[in-house]
Amino acid sequence: MAYNGNIGSLVEPDRVHRACYTDQEIFELEMDRIFYKSWIYVGHESQVPNPGDFWTTYIGRQRMILSRDDNGGVHVLYNRCPHRGALLCPERNGNAGKAFRCSYHAWQFHMDGSVRQIPVKNGYDNTRMSMENPAASMKKAERMGVYRGFVFASLASEGPDLVDWLGGAKAAFDDMCDRAPEGEVEVVPTCFRVVQKSNWKIFLENQLDALHPSITHESTGMAAKEIERQFEDRTGDAPPMSYGMLSAFTLPFEKWDSLETIGHPHGHCILQGYMGLRPSDPDSVHYEEIMKAAYGAERAEEILGVNIHHVLVYPCLSVQSPLQQLRAVRPLAPDRTLTEIWHFRLKGAPEPIYRRSLAYFYHVNSPSTMVNADDLHNFWSCQEGLSLDGGDWVSFHRNAGQDPEQDGIVTSVTGMSEAPMRNQFRAWKTYMTAGG
Repeated sequence: MAYNGNIGSLVEPDRVHRACYTDQEIFELEMDRIFYKSWIYVGHESQVPNPGDFWTTYIGRQRMILSRDDNGGVHVLYNRCPHRGALLCPERNGNAGKAFRCSYHAWQFHMDGSVRQIPVKNGYDNTRMSMENPAASMKKAERMGVYRGFVFASLASEGPDLVDWLGGAKAAFDDMCDRAPEGEVEVVPTCFRVVQKSNWKIFLENQLDALHPSITHESTGMAAKEIERQFEDRTGDAPPMSYGMLSAFTLPFEKWDSLETIGHPHGHCILQGYMGLRPSDPDSVHYEEIMKAAYGAERAEEILGVNIHHVLVYPCLSVQSPLQQLRAVRPLAPDRTLTEIWHFRLKGAPEPIYRRSLAYFYHVNSPSTMVNADDLHNFWSCQEGLSLDGGDWVSFHRNAGQDPEQDGIVTSVTGMSEAPMRNQFRAWKTYMTAGG
């Protein structure tokens, strides 16, 4: 079956058509109906700590600016001069001082996007580009929302507000920030960027696929386990915790199958369990004492007892909240996806706790790791195979029809259920068919 223009026919309860990953027309529709209608992650407030600071990013193919004004307000603006359309900020980030200044004709704009100065101002009197006309200012994102310091924007003027849209996915940001003694996180100001040779949906599907780790990453896990054994034999001591971040990929299927995934409306999903973040080493004990002093013993125990491995904020984020890191998804083409891998620091937490999560950032999530290389190969392999005529359908049959659902929330019957993939495509179909 070739794609015939009928979006609804491409998604069935237990399988989807390969055109969802390969067709250029479908990709263009995804930009219009998903990435320009949904809430998309822009950045964190701590990326622009000072007046005049800015970061540039994308929402779909639209180039956007995250900025902070003189009064401390944060804004999301289109990266475009309203005069002749020139790009205002070609740099990735910086400080613009009091105003953005267009390099073409020197129009100036306050950090909230409002026009500050127009050269030969009287030449625009009584025109649509006079100082008093909103058309002379930079265009703001149609909607902007902030949840616990994480900034989202939508290019649609109507839709659910950010908190309602996040729903159960708020757990990603609550878990991350609550683990900070001061209740906030701050960004580590450099991220890793990876261009994956695959469709954006393949990456998101993989994030909550609990079957693949023991297969895809077996060689990495076994190598780390062997080094752990040699370390113990040589020293008689337990190996450094960083080795365990990799040897954990040798977990048997039964362990992964004991996990649980929760599918929420709008395609969001949560993978619960596995992290085991309550070691009893001196650094962890010291951190827990600080948490109890900040929150009280009962509340601190509630926070530290949350056991979330991964949260998928569809369609734009993969969040590992216990380790303070997220990956933002920026689709480039049907077979190209940019992922930005960001790390955050728990405000008020001792330095060793930051260093521990930073080690995971480097060992597991950075572009140079064996773990990431394994995944990138699989993503590329799927994209290549989907371009062939060996079959039209992608299977999501594992535990299909078995996962209980109540009030729009799907709970997986096993940890290895493909319920997260089905939940994502149910949202995909809703977005895509609502557009026309």
